[in-house]
Amino acid sequence: MTRPDKLPKILTDDETERLLSEPNQRYVSPHRDYLFMRLMLQAGLRASEAVSLKVEHVDLQSGRVNVRNGKGAKDRTLWIGEELLEELREWMERRPESEYLLPTSKGTKVDTSQLRRSVKRYARKAEIAEVERVSPHTLRHTFATRLYRETGNIRMVQKALGHSDLATTMVYTHVVDGELEGAMKQL
Repeated sequence: MTRPDKLPKILTDDETERLLSEPNQRYVSPHRDYLFMRLMLQAGLRASEAVSLKVEHVDLQSGRVNVRNGKGAKDRTLWIGEELLEELREWMERRPESEYLLPTSKGTKVDTSQLRRSVKRYARKAEIAEVERVSPHTLRHTFATRLYRETGNIRMVQKALGHSDLATTMVYTHVVDGELEGAMKQL
């Protein structure tokens, strides 16, 4: 398999931390934006999947997240950790009344273009390199790369991302291979 011309932009741990520190969580909308970014980073959700999440799709006890009608009208099940679960439990006490987990202040579904603008704005404020390449999909790429680094299991990454074709997922092996090359050349 040939290496793609342009590997996906992924965030470093430092960039991720800076990005997540930007939303002022004292206010409802930035708090919601923070949770969107956390969910995309921890579960690999697409922007459309994140904005479509309904309260009933997330089990706040087990951490199970049921993605309904993802790309290709496919469903999949993911899990999130205890820290994010606790943040979501706190969110449930202050969120606007809505069927959506992370709604607008009026209780409607957030538009994906609004989510894209928010991520880009926070990335700019966090002074992330190549900010023009930062988007909600960058958070998904970051998740996938971290999962692959952690597990070394490309099939697991494929399942988590909901890819039907393994070739689509293989780009993450190139990201890690590129890092290996750089690290070995530094020896």
